[in-house]
Amino acid sequence: MANAVVHTDFNCLSVMQFAVDVLKVKHIIVCGHYGYGGVHAALRGDRVGIADNWLRHVDDVLQKHQSLLSGLQDETTRLNHLCELNVIEQVANICKSTVVRDAWERKQELTVHDWIYGMSDGLLRDLHTSAHSTESAKTTYLKAISSLPE
Repeated sequence: MANAVVHTDFNCLSVMQFAVDVLKVKHIIVCGHYGYGGVHAALRGDRVGIADNWLRHVDDVLQKHQSLLSGLQDETTRLNHLCELNVIEQVANICKSTVVRDAWERKQELTVHDWIYGMSDGLLRDLHTSAHSTESAKTTYLKAISSLPE
């Protein structure tokens, strides 16, 4: 839900660890989509029930990037940017996980990708924060945040 990758979510981390360490996957993909209801609820401050607790992770992204988003006049544009920012932040969270850092430390081939799907046009977009090392994760994150259109 909400593509949230949280350092205390042992279910997510266990699946990732099995895929990386045992199956030796070479690619992890975070794929969000525009118009996501949970992101919209976080943007508007709407309550949806028990899921509000999980959507706090999206609210954290919103708060972190409030200055970027507050300058956007159109709610659809703010929603689209928050959807993109959420994917970018979750890629960063994966890259900071012990699973991925350990894989990179032992020189295992592993790339973390960021995509977002346009439900209205059927297009899959690359958000350009794919990372294959700790260094590239930092560089592409900063580049992606600074390159979001205003």
